[in-house]
Amino acid sequence: MKRDAKGAGTMPATARKLRCAVYTRKSSEEGLDMEFNSLDAQRESCEAFITSQRAEGWVLVRDRYDDGGVSGGTLERPALKRLVADIEEGLIDCVVVYKIDRLSRALMDFSKLVDVFDANQVTFVSVTQSFNTTTSMGRLTLNILLSFAQFEREVIGERIRDKFAASRKRGMWMGGCPPLGYDVRDRKLVVNETEATLVQRIFQGFVELESGMKLARQLRAEGATTKRGKPLNKVDIYRILTNRVYLGDAVHKGTAYPGEHDAILTQAAWDAAHAILQVNPRVRVNRSRNTTDPLLRGLIFDSDGRAMSPSHARGRRGQIYRYYISQAVLKGGATDRPAIARLPAGDIEAAVVAQVRALLRQPEVVVGTWRAARPAASDVTEHEVLRALERIEPLWDELFHSERARIVRLLVDRVDVRADGAAVRLRLDGLTSLVRDLEARNAGVERAAG
Repeated sequence: MKRDAKGAGTMPATARKLRCAVYTRKSSEEGLDMEFNSLDAQRESCEAFITSQRAEGWVLVRDRYDDGGVSGGTLERPALKRLVADIEEGLIDCVVVYKIDRLSRALMDFSKLVDVFDANQVTFVSVTQSFNTTTSMGRLTLNILLSFAQFEREVIGERIRDKFAASRKRGMWMGGCPPLGYDVRDRKLVVNETEATLVQRIFQGFVELESGMKLARQLRAEGATTKRGKPLNKVDIYRILTNRVYLGDAVHKGTAYPGEHDAILTQAAWDAAHAILQVNPRVRVNRSRNTTDPLLRGLIFDSDGRAMSPSHARGRRGQIYRYYISQAVLKGGATDRPAIARLPAGDIEAAVVAQVRALLRQPEVVVGTWRAARPAASDVTEHEVLRALERIEPLWDELFHSERARIVRLLVDRVDVRADGAAVRLRLDGLTSLVRDLEARNAGVERAAG
């Protein structure tokens, strides 16, 4: 013991404190819910090693850096990110792990971590593997150990991929979120009848409309949702249309194998949809526009009471202009041509639709129409009429053309074109029919949701 001038004793200088952080990792989540799991075992060994070095000034930091269920082949780990951030803030002097591969199984990733350690003067210790990284031999030993760790990870990955491929060839379900139309029971896909009906309707609707966007818009208006309860969109539609699981197949890397589950679709339904998918989307859009049934076909008449038929003309740049033309003009040779023989289809259709929507927004008109139709449909109540129309008005802009045309045909009896405008005659019984259709559809959607 040293003494000062007065003879007082002084203690030897203590060793510098070395703040040690323990990092633990486990690749799978299996067993993490146990009272004493693999992470706890790793931590216990590391803490015991730090305690044995207490005389050298080693102290354990309070923060825990545990990554459970995370692969060692990536640096995107929550606890590892916190560890690196604390190192860069100067809060840690030494990182202690049970084995090197707990920190990383990839040689390149470990090299990046070593650079961070060196830049912040942080040492690295493996409890079960003794080496010193400050010497060239120690670094060689470290690289050899890491190379074997990376090799082991790659071999494990190959075994898992081979097992997965073999299982798919046998038609087995290998986990994940089940597709719309199926549930998982005892690790097998079983048909969900309600969702299966929706899948069949999607394939049938795509064949009819030839457009995923239009079909998605129509299904959203009806309340159809994905497996997770979100409204169906175009991406969901095309993902369903290209999923061979609905044919009863199990697909692995583009190759289809007979699956253990039951099919939802027939081969004919699949082929019909995919025949349309093979057509260029632009061609399908143009074809859909050209074949759209005119809104007022059979409903519109000129000032002389003669029917006006839909027609169209093509512009120089390929644009299509739609018209309603009087039969007197189409047949030719008529000397008494009406004052208005040709009308732009878009303008007259917009005027008729505006009157229909006005009907849906005016309760007094709705009630009056309901009372007029009550003798023929006594079971429909005033409340049902109002409730049904309140539902459809906000969704009008989302309705597909065929849905709007159906409503117009239910409510409009005749459109007479005159020099001073157009007179729209409404059907008294059409509103009742519309209410019944809407109530039946809403009941079906509620049953599907239940």
